[in-house]
Amino acid sequence: MTASAAAAAGYTLAAGPVRADVIKTDTSGLDAGEAKVKVTDGEMPVYFARPAGVKNPPVVIVAMEIFGLHEYIKDVTRRLGKLGAFAVAPDYYFRKGDLTKITEMPQLLPQVNAKPDSELFSDLDSTVAWAKSQGGDAGRLGIVGFCRGGRTVWEYAAHSSALKAGVAFYGPPVDAPNPLWPKSPTQLVPEMKAPVLGLYGEADQGIPVAQVEALKAALAAAHKTAEFKIYPGAPHGFHADYRASYRKEAAEDGWAQMQAWFKKNGVLG
Repeated sequence: MTASAAAAAGYTLAAGPVRADVIKTDTSGLDAGEAKVKVTDGEMPVYFARPAGVKNPPVVIVAMEIFGLHEYIKDVTRRLGKLGAFAVAPDYYFRKGDLTKITEMPQLLPQVNAKPDSELFSDLDSTVAWAKSQGGDAGRLGIVGFCRGGRTVWEYAAHSSALKAGVAFYGPPVDAPNPLWPKSPTQLVPEMKAPVLGLYGEADQGIPVAQVEALKAALAAAHKTAEFKIYPGAPHGFHADYRASYRKEAAEDGWAQMQAWFKKNGVLG
């Protein structure tokens, strides 16, 4: 897909070229669209998808990558809606503007790295409260995230006592030094309140398998419920069907693992 076509289709440009055969999920049987959620200092844009005419669907937060609320994240939200969830993807970087319009990684990273964890947790809590106010069943709350959003899953599992389960696709277990992020996922192990499934690629250049194994060992030692799957030869971003990193077999298996995890832990029916 050319850059202009990718932009017209609503994909981020900072992640590089967009694959021509991206997955496209329609809205049949869904109520889907954009909304605004009240947060401490304004209104945060969200994209949501829920099964039409279904009362009290479970709530699943979609924690995005660093690239903003673009078409891939919206499509994932619709896929979750088709599974019966009231899925909501909050644009918690909205205070920095529309990140999908940024084309260069060096411009993007300082923006997303300036997001304090305390503000992130508050934004996610507000998202859950909004979904509940719209008829979602916050008693069956899940979260799934990708890349930096995968880190968000681990972090939110240590923050929220309401969370039933999380699924982290290639979320870094160890953070780069940042005063706005007090503790990395590995440091938060003693505080984990919900079971998390971690899905990682063996060939991820940014997340060594040793870090994943260390997180797994720490969780086991702390008697926390977690499972991991490491996909042989899969790079970072293996679920991102719009990028060259996409690996169909790992992506499809990871999605199936996510569904099973949410069902096992009382999120999905």
